[in-house]
Amino acid sequence: MCGIVGAVADRDIVPILIEGLRRLEYRGYDSAGVAVLNGSGVVKRLRTVGKVGKLADALEADPTHGGLGIAHTRWATHGVPSERNAHPHISKDGVAIVHNGIIENHEELREEARRDGYQFTSETDTEVIAHRIHHHLGVTGDLFKAVRATVAELEGAYALAVMSQAEPDRIIVAREGCPVVIGLGEHENFVASDVAALLPVTRRFIFLEEGDVGEVRRESVRILDRDGNGAMRPARESELSADAAEKGEFPHFMLKEIHEQPRAVAQTLEERVAGGKLLEAAFGPAAQAVFARTEAVRIVACGTSFHASLVAKYFIEQICRLPCWVEIASEYRYRNPVVPKNTLFVSVSQSGETADTLAALRLAKQAGYLSQLAICNVPESSLVRESELVMLTRAGPEIGVASTKAFTTQLAALGMLVVALAKFHSADAERERGLVQRLVGIPSLIESTLALDGTIRKLAERFADKHHALFLGRGAMYPIALEGALKLKEISYIHAEAYPAGELKHGPLALVDEAMPVIAVAPNNDLLEKLKSNLQEVRARGGELYVFADPDSGFESSDGVHVIKMPRHVSYFQAPAVYTIPLQLLAYHCAILKGTDVDQPRNLAKSVTVE
Repeated sequence: MCGIVGAVADRDIVPILIEGLRRLEYRGYDSAGVAVLNGSGVVKRLRTVGKVGKLADALEADPTHGGLGIAHTRWATHGVPSERNAHPHISKDGVAIVHNGIIENHEELREEARRDGYQFTSETDTEVIAHRIHHHLGVTGDLFKAVRATVAELEGAYALAVMSQAEPDRIIVAREGCPVVIGLGEHENFVASDVAALLPVTRRFIFLEEGDVGEVRRESVRILDRDGNGAMRPARESELSADAAEKGEFPHFMLKEIHEQPRAVAQTLEERVAGGKLLEAAFGPAAQAVFARTEAVRIVACGTSFHASLVAKYFIEQICRLPCWVEIASEYRYRNPVVPKNTLFVSVSQSGETADTLAALRLAKQAGYLSQLAICNVPESSLVRESELVMLTRAGPEIGVASTKAFTTQLAALGMLVVALAKFHSADAERERGLVQRLVGIPSLIESTLALDGTIRKLAERFADKHHALFLGRGAMYPIALEGALKLKEISYIHAEAYPAGELKHGPLALVDEAMPVIAVAPNNDLLEKLKSNLQEVRARGGELYVFADPDSGFESSDGVHVIKMPRHVSYFQAPAVYTIPLQLLAYHCAILKGTDVDQPRNLAKSVTVE
């Protein structure tokens, strides 16, 4: 969602701030702004609605320079997208602030600030924080103390970066529920909400923990924990390269990331499977003991990660013979679920900072689960740091808001979890080798499927003028239908739904006519004949079918039936990862034809760090 960048240095930091914001564009936003302490010792602020490019143009027309500054991309929560609601917000005497998150008690604090004589120029909860900091600054005379006093009053989630024209040599940062990183340089330091923003200027980072407040100067960093004690947070070297977030030869990040999937899935499996065996220690030192004791599994996730988790449910129950529940994190966190003995809690998230998934993990740690396993793409994330067991997906940066390689690498990681649990509960060495061999074969099958790009590009021309679409699948392919529908609606804005094919007669069939395309995924598995019967019901109602099918499935193109032949010999364990590829490509090419913003679809954000 929102993005934060800040810097304190002896050089002009405006280009660093703008480049940092560009690198955070993937998170989704509707406005951008910058505040810089200029050569006159005054905080100069510039804000624009729309893309970072508009802010850069505004700075070119009205330039400013300085060695201390903060910048922000905003995704509207309180108040419509507008210049007055854009960050940074400024209180009296040049106290400037940028903020990610939501302050739940902002109305009470707003009334208190009004009684103290503060005037509000925006509808945001963030401006409340700026005025409270200024108020406490008048009492304490110190910006660091003022921020600490302010965050003690806040209820909700926040990542803050604060500066004052009266203190030209430091930025104060704070974190509760939203990530904050400090980038370490030579005689200069930086702050951001994501390491990606700072990779051009540093590879060394400190990650704030919950409740931390930090002081960032050119030559030093000081951090106090929630209780006011000095905290030594370790500096970590990021493995990401500065060009990891570049499009290269591709017109969009999404297409680049679709084509990166063979390598990404291979990287997920590397060093974790060898000689036909899974190295369960890859999940962490305690993994063997935990998996041996596991009697049930509960998986919690959101969005695309939820769909990957639904696929895992089929395999955990079918292969491992363990009961498995999959829950949407935003629902789970407000329930009081029964936790059966020796249940493993699994959280799945691309960013590791999704607010609902993090909250579910924290509740789970108090609820008597056997252990917590995080499946995540970001090694420095809160989800990873707070879980006992970890499986990193190693997908690399995913910039496009519509998830692609994060999804298939999650399927690979969850596949390894299936193998690990089966090893202790249902599978002998021969079956383990077979499952591992199928996992290792997924990258080459994805590579073969990507060769269908041209075919699917032409197919997408039939969808460009449609307003609705129906996706069908059975068994573990039903979540793939869900994911295909999500991709199409996310980036092309075509209304799409997905159903288990066996549910057609329970309502969806009423919608089927010649104007609604019906997309089916049809690997050659035990449910194929059932699926064929379901699809005949669609044709009988005049529905036009688009079937991604195994060459040996018996499907052939005919009037009203378009069959796209997939690679042969795709096993039931491989099919979810392989059959999601054409659905990603279909969504992409439909969006191109409709002229939508593929990488940054409207109203959506990459990392949902608030409820």
